Amino acid sequence: MKTVVIGESSGASMDTIMAVYPRHKAVVDTFIDKGEVIGIGPFADRGNMAIFRTREAAEAFVKQDPFILEGLVKSFVIRDWNDTMLPE
Repeated sequence: MKTVVIGESSGASMDTIMAVYPRHKAVVDTFIDKGEVIGIGPFADRGNMAIFRTREAAEAFVKQDPFILEGLVKSFVIRDWNDTMLPE
C-alpha cells in the first residue's frame, strides 16, 4: 500500500509559487533522499500530487511542506492507494 497526497491550488501567482519553491524543494529532496517519495509534481491547473511509500511519510511531509504551510495549497487529502501495477 502506498499513500497519495493530492493538493488543490490556492490560485497563487507563479511569482509567489517560485518565491516559496526553493523551501518546498528542500523538503521534497529530504524525502527523496530517504527513499520515501515515489513521484511528485504539479497538475496543469497548479494542483499537485505526491506518492509516498508510507502513510507516515505522507503525514510527515504535509506537516513540513511550505506550499501547504504558507497557503499555496488551499486544501489537500491524504489517501491510501493500492497500487496494483508495481511491486512494493
